[in-house]
Amino acid sequence: MPTASVRAMADPISVLTGFLGSGKTTLLRRLLAHPSMADTAVVINEFGEVGLDHLLVREITEDIVLLNSGCVCCTMRDDLVASLLELQRERDAGRIPQFRRVAIESTGLADPAPIIHTLMTNAELLPHYRLGSVITTVDAVLGAGQLDHHNEAVKQAAMADRLVITKSDLAPPGHGALAQRLRALNPGAPILSATLHDGPGPDQLLDSGPLDTRAKGSDVAHWLNAEAYAPPADGGPAHAGGHHHAADERHDARIASFCLYFDRPLAWRTFVEWLELLLASRGESVLRVKGLLNVAGRSRPLVIHGVQHVVYPPTELAGWPDGDERSRIVFITRDLPRCAVENSFRAVFGEGLLTGRPSISA
Repeated sequence: MPTASVRAMADPISVLTGFLGSGKTTLLRRLLAHPSMADTAVVINEFGEVGLDHLLVREITEDIVLLNSGCVCCTMRDDLVASLLELQRERDAGRIPQFRRVAIESTGLADPAPIIHTLMTNAELLPHYRLGSVITTVDAVLGAGQLDHHNEAVKQAAMADRLVITKSDLAPPGHGALAQRLRALNPGAPILSATLHDGPGPDQLLDSGPLDTRAKGSDVAHWLNAEAYAPPADGGPAHAGGHHHAADERHDARIASFCLYFDRPLAWRTFVEWLELLLASRGESVLRVKGLLNVAGRSRPLVIHGVQHVVYPPTELAGWPDGDERSRIVFITRDLPRCAVENSFRAVFGEGLLTGRPSISA
C-alpha cells in the first residue's frame, strides 16, 4: 500500500462519463481549451468499430490514447491499466510532454463501477495515479427517459462527484424535475448546468478528491463491492482483481455499433432529408449518430451529432483531422440492423457507400 506522501504526489485522474450523446466530448473539448489544462493527458474509450471522438479532440491535444475495440468497463479493463502505465513510462523517459493530470472519457454505455474500482485498487497504478473527480453528463432533453430505460445511466449518475446537465438551453419548460431526480439519486453531488455554447470550467469539475461511497448510498458501495467479489459466471478464470463477465453481460445484445463510409461529397440538403426521415421513422432505435461529413461545395468538414429523434446543429472544423476526406457516419442502434441503414442510404445516394472499414488508400 503506498504511503500517504506517495499518494499525495500521484497524478489525479478525472473520469468523464455519461450516457450516449449526453455531451461528454463537447465538455471535454471545452475543458482542454482552458489554459490551466495544458498539462493534461487524455484517455478516450469508444464503443464501436470506429472511434471519431479522438479526431475532434486532436485539434487541441495530441497526447491521446484511444481504446477503440471495446468498453473500458469490460474487455478493455486491462488495456486501460496498460495505457495509463505506458503514459507514465513515456513521460518519465521524456518521450511525451510532462503532464500532471489525466482525463478519461468513457463510452456512453460504460458501467463506471469497474473503472473506479480499478483506479482505486490496482497496485500498479496506485504509486502513480489517484482517483480525482467522477463527472457525469446528463442530457437535459433526453436524460429522464435514459434514466427510465437504461441501468447504465442510473449508475453513471449515482456514482458521480459532479453532475452536469447538458443542453439546458434546448430543454423544454419544467425540466427542473430532472435536477430533482438527480438530487434524490445522488444527494452529495453538485449539479451544474451547461449549454451548447458554455459550461462549467476545470475549477468547478476537476480534482474533487477520492470517491466517497458513504455519501452516495448503499447501492453505489454495493456496485463497487460486487465488481471486486463477483464470481466468474462460467466457472472460468477471472480478470485481475477478481472481475469477470461474459461479453454480453453488461450491454444489451440488441445494441449495434457500425460506421458508414462514403467516398464522394454529399449533397447537404439530400443528406439532411435522409437523416430526418430515418430518425422520424426509427428514431427510438438510433441511440446515437455522429459523423464527419464531406459536403459538396464546402472545403471544410462538418461534424454532426444526433440522439434518437434529435439532431444538433452541425459544426464546421478548420480542417480534416487525419487527412482522410471521406465521410464517416457512426451509428449506435438498438433493434436496428446495419443492413437496414445501409439499404436506406443506398436508396437515396446510390453508389459510393463503402462496406467494412476501408483503408485511406481504398
